[in-house]
Amino acid sequence: MTRKVKTSGAFVIAAMLLASCSSKPPVSLVTPVTKQTHPTSQNKEPVRGVWLATVSRLDWPPVASVNPNNASTRVSQQQQALKNKLDNLKSLGINTVFFQIKPDATALWQSKILPWSDVLTGKIGEDPGYDPLQFMLDEAHKRGIKVHAWLNPYRVSTNTKPSTVAELNNTLSEQPPSVFVLHRDWIRTSGDRYVLDPGIPEVRDWITSVVAEVVSRYDVDGVQFDDYFYTESPGSFINDNPTFQKYGQGFDSKADWRRHNTQQLIEQVSRTIKQLKPGVEFGVSPAGVWRNRSFDPAGSDTRGAAAYDESFADTRKWVQQGLLDYIAPQLYWPFARDAARYDVLAKWWADVVKPTNTRLYIGVALYKVGEPSRKEPDWTVNGGVPELKKQLDLNESLPQISGTILFRENNLNQPQTREAVSYLKNRWGS
Repeated sequence: MTRKVKTSGAFVIAAMLLASCSSKPPVSLVTPVTKQTHPTSQNKEPVRGVWLATVSRLDWPPVASVNPNNASTRVSQQQQALKNKLDNLKSLGINTVFFQIKPDATALWQSKILPWSDVLTGKIGEDPGYDPLQFMLDEAHKRGIKVHAWLNPYRVSTNTKPSTVAELNNTLSEQPPSVFVLHRDWIRTSGDRYVLDPGIPEVRDWITSVVAEVVSRYDVDGVQFDDYFYTESPGSFINDNPTFQKYGQGFDSKADWRRHNTQQLIEQVSRTIKQLKPGVEFGVSPAGVWRNRSFDPAGSDTRGAAAYDESFADTRKWVQQGLLDYIAPQLYWPFARDAARYDVLAKWWADVVKPTNTRLYIGVALYKVGEPSRKEPDWTVNGGVPELKKQLDLNESLPQISGTILFRENNLNQPQTREAVSYLKNRWGS
């Protein structure tokens, strides 16, 4: 049994009015090039970005700060850590931070829809004593750094442990409760995680309302979804047979229907952001391979896991239809990786965005720099600097590439990346 979440405000109403699920099933695997539907500003400064992950406290907040016995010390430690990171990013020439504000079905902002994230206090729903998103915006903008709110749309939890289930259930008496208890019928399992079922129209409306809340209430420069659409990990497909039976009429296959569902979410969110604040950029950071040429003549000359087939995300189509202000594919391989060469994919994406107004930012694997790898030994040659230089040189040589994003922030602070960070500072820093 579910009960409706008590939310108020024009942002939710607007999101619901704008949400629409009227698109027809896809008729072809190879999507046609179509005209851009909204203008985007050109001649912008190249993005020199970094992803700052909060899931499992990967980059922030500091694990040591989560001490429920001393709230003021915790707040002070978390805020100072964030200011220190921003000072460092500024010195490196980073001009954009992609800040993970929704790592699962919890929030790092004062939300009327989602409970507070447990990464802040150790407990889901517990008020951290400040608004991390607002704090980040204030401090970053003070330093001339833009902030894109990075959200994982469908993830509900990072595990399915009994203790996590108990904690989610305990939010029923709080305001707002978790979607896990409000709409248990929306919840599925993907691998070892709870996720929302993308095939349920109300789920897409709910996600759209979450984005609408952020955009309407905060001075964010952009909104970004990461690459987790249908799957949390390869092969971890959800059991959506009942949903397919209910909503999948008219589709030749479940795969086509799933892609349709993902398309609906992107359309709804894109339209809602442009209605609320046209200047806020909307982007997606998908897996680097759209499709392999062996499956589709329009695909890249690669042999990697493809977003179209694995996550049911037709990312190329979103660019062609003008639904995105930017796309940031994760090209996490070196030039020498034959199955998915960095240069092959960068040039393929450059060709995709060329006839459109969608900007292309390339996600680069800073996390691999300095890490020994039998398949990708170039990451350790001379501290990974030659490989990094080749990638940045290529990005800057192609006019269709408008920037680079490093994954991820905490890897800037590791011993194995010291030479690479020094190189970045010389190249990007003031």
